[in-house]
Amino acid sequence: MNAEPSRKSPPLKDPADAPFLLGAAALGGCYVLLVLAMLAANISYTTPAQVWQSLQTREIQYSIWLSLISSTLSAILSLWVAVPLGYLMSRFEFVGKRCLDALLDIPIVLPPLVVGLCLLILFQTPPLRALQQYVPITYAVPSVILAQLAVAAAFAVRTMRVTFDQISPRREQVALTLGCSRGQAFWRVVLPESGRGMLTAFTLAWTRSLGEFGPVLVFSGATRLRTEVLPTTVFLELSIGNLYGAVAVSLLMILVSAVILVVLRTLGTARL
Repeated sequence: MNAEPSRKSPPLKDPADAPFLLGAAALGGCYVLLVLAMLAANISYTTPAQVWQSLQTREIQYSIWLSLISSTLSAILSLWVAVPLGYLMSRFEFVGKRCLDALLDIPIVLPPLVVGLCLLILFQTPPLRALQQYVPITYAVPSVILAQLAVAAAFAVRTMRVTFDQISPRREQVALTLGCSRGQAFWRVVLPESGRGMLTAFTLAWTRSLGEFGPVLVFSGATRLRTEVLPTTVFLELSIGNLYGAVAVSLLMILVSAVILVVLRTLGTARL
């Protein structure tokens, strides 16, 4: 079997290339330094004792638990949406596919506040307003999950479509010729091969849900001990002048994001 060609550039031999490479490194290095400087500023602003003390408050602990629960539920629901949509978009051609493809990108490209406003207006329509007489949604915990889902699911769908694109349809076609229905071939052949992609989609959706602020702020509000999640905690702590509390929560989110990035990089490396 032929080895895959290396993606790395050949060693530098021509000295005339040095100015170009140094310029590219300098431009890219400025952004890297900016990211490092932001992280260092946050870390150096407070002490571990102050961070621990801030995280012990009742409001912040509530926001941590609500963030963990809502992000997990949003990520699970995102997978239920992303797997069938990603499969259909990957395997089939149908009328309106390009329009659907563009529609799925709208939650990604829209300003977050607009997403929240759209949800808020949607649930003011007569049918959904009548529903809320029995099941409170707006400015309640379910609205947090819906606001996170509205954006996170779009990223999960993109991930699952790429996953199914990378799975050869040959084994699925063999299963169909052996008597399996389309559904049986999907459950027995395609889905087991997409496990790593599903884990990646879940992780991306979970991380996106954890950091969602704009839609949650508009659709759910920022009520203490009710609809407060970690991003809104940062906003509320800043609004009352508690910079140490805001920094403590931001450091917690940075730590979680770093762990998630390591997991994603590990999964990506394992596929090579």
